[in-house]
Amino acid sequence: MTIPNLITIFRLVLVPLVILAILQGAWGLAFAMFVIAGISDGVDGYIARRFDMRSEFGAMIDPLADKALVISIFVTLALVGEIPVWIAILVAFRDAMIVMAFLVAGQLTRPMKVRPLMISKVNTALQIAYVALVLGLLALGLAAPQVETFMLWGVAVLTVITAGAYLVIWLRHMTR
Repeated sequence: MTIPNLITIFRLVLVPLVILAILQGAWGLAFAMFVIAGISDGVDGYIARRFDMRSEFGAMIDPLADKALVISIFVTLALVGEIPVWIAILVAFRDAMIVMAFLVAGQLTRPMKVRPLMISKVNTALQIAYVALVLGLLALGLAAPQVETFMLWGVAVLTVITAGAYLVIWLRHMTR
């Protein structure tokens, strides 16, 4: 167990705590824990690269921790009425579709390597920025509806584009 892996596990432990804070309307606490989770994501990656502590476990658990955090927050914010339900469904569906595609490929003895696309990294960054904006505005008691709407549609468009890109990659892989 490496230091980066322990930091990633810590980020996973934060997920239910952030959800609970959102459900209780403790916006400042939810935002603070989300920021801590975001910082921990950068720190674990830096340590893994800088001190050559990369591991197969870390390569798998790190993106799963990120997705658990992001999807959980999207769903929880939708449940409490702070973001549209449809965007939470879209974000969750895209990630479920990708996971299912990898599982099906593996079951059919055509395993695929996990290689995130650059546009997918941009999509994840925008999803995180959107959630940070929503939580930050709630924590500060501010409103920025135009910015929220712009980012919401940016997330929606990139989520659909990346879902399509992964679907094309999967279909090509499966029909070779």
